[in-house]
Amino acid sequence: MVIDVKCIFCTRGKNEAGLLLSGLEGHICAYCIEQAYKMIHEEDSQTKKYGIFHHTKSPKELKSFIDRYVIGQEEAKKVLSVAVHNHYKRLSASLEIDKSNILLLGETGTGKTLLGWSISRFLNVPFTIVDATILTEAGYVGEDVESILTRLLLAADYDVAKAEKGIVFIDEIDKISRKSDHPSITRDVSGEGVQQALLKIIEGSVVNVPPEGGRKHPDKKMISIDTHNILFIAGGAFNGLENIIKKRLNNRFSSIGYKNCIQPQYCHSHTTDYLQYTTPADLRYFGLIPELIGRLPIITHLNSLDVNALYRIMIEPKNALIKQYKKLFAMDDVHLKVTDKAIRKIVEKTLITGLGARGLRNMCEKIFNDFLFYIKNFQGILEIDENIIDNKFKKYFQK
Repeated sequence: MVIDVKCIFCTRGKNEAGLLLSGLEGHICAYCIEQAYKMIHEEDSQTKKYGIFHHTKSPKELKSFIDRYVIGQEEAKKVLSVAVHNHYKRLSASLEIDKSNILLLGETGTGKTLLGWSISRFLNVPFTIVDATILTEAGYVGEDVESILTRLLLAADYDVAKAEKGIVFIDEIDKISRKSDHPSITRDVSGEGVQQALLKIIEGSVVNVPPEGGRKHPDKKMISIDTHNILFIAGGAFNGLENIIKKRLNNRFSSIGYKNCIQPQYCHSHTTDYLQYTTPADLRYFGLIPELIGRLPIITHLNSLDVNALYRIMIEPKNALIKQYKKLFAMDDVHLKVTDKAIRKIVEKTLITGLGARGLRNMCEKIFNDFLFYIKNFQGILEIDENIIDNKFKKYFQK
């Protein structure tokens, strides 16, 4: 008995199709193999041409994803979503478009780093964070600016092509501001010197970096990385910048009749509210060099977090702290319940520290650590109310 063998895709028989390759579930003819190859090749070409932008539908879609992790900061999220979308869109443009590097201004714990992390997660690109305070000029104790790219390369599993489309978050950028406008006999190796060294990398160039990090050495094998398509996000608290802005606004409006106060709508504004009026001139006066400011064209600010914002951060994000602790307790068969009043107590105590969202984790550790240590003593439901919070915080806060 002759078995009628056919291609499982086009149903051509052996006589019509010629060569048939057999597999576990059936056969495929040479024609269908060729067509499949063409389709895969075309899709691969589209991916290479459009890169990450091919998978990014709109800034609104990006913002919706960020909303799952970052509470509030609506203006900053919109600005970043558009800037990031445009940055990766430029990779597929025949016309050369300038990079959309970003500068974030905001107090500690307002979500600057989290914004960068959530963007990289959505785009599925390598992401690294570097503290600007550890950077120094080449030849001095500390890390060269090229170490930034070594970290990005590590985050990309040493895939250079991936690293060249990654995101670098430079934290504490305000800490490398120029110490003074006046000439100094001592070299500012961790201030203006670092700013100068960052220019080439941020603007876009081919940089040779040692794969394992550390200082460059003539005998070391180097890896070349093109930084033209790397997105750089710089962030900092910029403490004192608000005073520069206030002074500028005061000088501006006092000249047209307002005295002892800037224009009415600016009066009684919170410290971080002034950051929305930041100009490149303010940043230059603060201590950033004009060349660096010019390479960070997108400037936006993050508002300080009030009680309501911190409360939402505790319970709403996908990775909210309360959800994390509930999961930890559930893994030991304990159902954790934290009352609404207890959460608000935690938030109120955190607000006193001035650490923003970062302070929430510290406060939660103080509360839950003992319960986790003795977790085997608990069964069923463990309820944390405001009285437990008050007792826990007696030794940390004076009434």
